[in-house]
Amino acid sequence: MATSSSLVLRHCWSMLACRGVAFPRRSPRLMLNFHSVCATATFATSLAVKASSGRCSSRFGTRTCSSKSNQLTRSCSANACVVVDDEKYGNKQVISVSPRLYDYILANVREPEILRQLREETASMHGSQMQVSPDQAQLLAMLVQILRAERCIEVGVYTGYSSLAIALVLPESGRLVACERDAKSLEVAKKYYERAGVLHKVDVKYGLAADALKSLILKGEACSFDFAFVDAEKRMNQEYFELLLQLVRVGGLIVIDNVLWHGKVADTMVNDVKTVSIRNFNKHLLEDKRVNISMVPIGDGMTICQKR
Repeated sequence: MATSSSLVLRHCWSMLACRGVAFPRRSPRLMLNFHSVCATATFATSLAVKASSGRCSSRFGTRTCSSKSNQLTRSCSANACVVVDDEKYGNKQVISVSPRLYDYILANVREPEILRQLREETASMHGSQMQVSPDQAQLLAMLVQILRAERCIEVGVYTGYSSLAIALVLPESGRLVACERDAKSLEVAKKYYERAGVLHKVDVKYGLAADALKSLILKGEACSFDFAFVDAEKRMNQEYFELLLQLVRVGGLIVIDNVLWHGKVADTMVNDVKTVSIRNFNKHLLEDKRVNISMVPIGDGMTICQKR
């Protein structure tokens, strides 16, 4: 979603430039807020529909629109898609997830009742934004099923929404190692594991995840896991990844959450410690020949890695 919002904003700048509106490339008023971006996109789309001619040109480092891109814009539902800036991609239309479209996506998620109950309880808790979205959890569960995974690891459980989604699709003999350092949220997770009848599948590791992963390696469990999901301290991603690469078998998957970090990774003006850490981690993954990768713009962005 964060990536789509960034594309929408760049599209808005292009549309405004077509109408002769002059502004610096990084106006502080054009913040990457989801709702404000959508509002700006509405205005930009209306301008695009009115524009009927003009060639592409560069202004303030931003590609302005052409009649062809206007035609492409009009071929989409209002605010539903934007056109990739780089013409080498053939004016590819990219979906932009507006609140209305995201509601439609969520309406098409098969969310088990027990997961709905957990999601709604978590919504009232501190840090509820850390919970994965239903569409993310559905994708994770499907990956586990496609792999026919029996042994999984989750780094960063919070209240257990994603781990419960995984445990629900594991076979009765399956095992999920769930690493979490917050006792309060872990109690909520364990309550729902029990309610769902999957507590026997979950091996809860309370404490630092890195220590738990190192312990598994020392116990001779290297290359014995099929799947791992990481949604924990972002500055630790590289260390978690290296440890999991030892624990996951060849052909197994490691999925990393929050790789788009609310769109901040694509903004060179944002250089706080967490953003730089995620940006560097993404770069390392791109260059890491030990895994096949696919960055997926779902939730706050997930990268799916398959161990070679």
